[in-house]
Amino acid sequence: MPFSEIIVTIFGILMLIPTLASLTTYDQWWIRGFDFPRIQISVLIIVVIIAAIFSYSFNEYWHYLLVFLLLGSFIYQAVKIFPYTPFSKKQVLSFRGDDPDTSISILVSNVLTPNKRSDKLIKEVHKNKPDLLLTLETDERWQRELEVIEQDYPHTVKIPKDNLYGMHLYSKLKLEDIEIKYIIEDDIPSIHGYVRLNNGARVKIHCLHPKPPSPTESDTSTNRDAELLLVGREVKKDEESVLVIGDLNDVAWSRTTKLFHKLSGLLDPRIGRGFYNTFHTGYALLRWPLDHVFHTNDFTLIELARLNSVGSDHFPMFIKLNYAPRAEILQQETEEATEEEKEWADEKIENGHPKETEI
Repeated sequence: MPFSEIIVTIFGILMLIPTLASLTTYDQWWIRGFDFPRIQISVLIIVVIIAAIFSYSFNEYWHYLLVFLLLGSFIYQAVKIFPYTPFSKKQVLSFRGDDPDTSISILVSNVLTPNKRSDKLIKEVHKNKPDLLLTLETDERWQRELEVIEQDYPHTVKIPKDNLYGMHLYSKLKLEDIEIKYIIEDDIPSIHGYVRLNNGARVKIHCLHPKPPSPTESDTSTNRDAELLLVGREVKKDEESVLVIGDLNDVAWSRTTKLFHKLSGLLDPRIGRGFYNTFHTGYALLRWPLDHVFHTNDFTLIELARLNSVGSDHFPMFIKLNYAPRAEILQQETEEATEEEKEWADEKIENGHPKETEI
């Protein structure tokens, strides 16, 4: 067998592993890690297929078999990410206009605790003037440095921590019934409550930053999945307007996040618009969307943008929404979860041993 054929075959077999791993429900970090780089995996599979076409003689049946399997693997990966391309139908309608009485703008930024460039974040805040600013990984030092914006943001929720899971919420709009919860782990906070729009509408907010599956954070995705699915299960989309925002340490196309959509009925404004990859700022070819804003279908989209780097490993995300209850009858609904999916979600939540059963 020629050397080039050996190399192509080895890489071809390796490129089947991510898809095989994604088809399982195992939650070990190295298996769930394959959910993240689907864009990169798709590109690499195409490269291997092209290399196989030029390297193989196709005198052996397994030449055809491997190329066929690689093609199937590419289709699987492409189907997962296709909704987040401009070629897909938009899930959230665009709104042309900007009524301060019915709009709400949000800036979400994982600042990276050791990052010293608070000036960069403050510059983005002054430039974009969000109604809500959610910062993640903020400690006491970051809290002191962000005091300069508090004259514009009189309503605050401060949870400084030095464990990479601090969280601060700054709001120009009135916050009501705010609760700080530790849903799964004693040192991983989340913020829950209501924000009052200028027109008087009351919107439920959930600010999340669960722990990711990784060799340095958590051996499995169980706790992350449990927190996200518990919030999704508890969302009362038919009774109130809802926003779920934060660094979810999960990509938009994962099994868990897709089930979150089905359970909650919340919409993703990126569908039909783009990936909006926010992590990692330092590696242009290794980026995926970890920072999210999901909402009920009584909101339409005014603006969505990934902002300039603030010195963190995450880019900030900015979104501006228009509250429009009439849009409910026009916007695309999410799929309903099957009974089997609901049972899987319940099992995941139970395995996370939640400290809070109601959100």
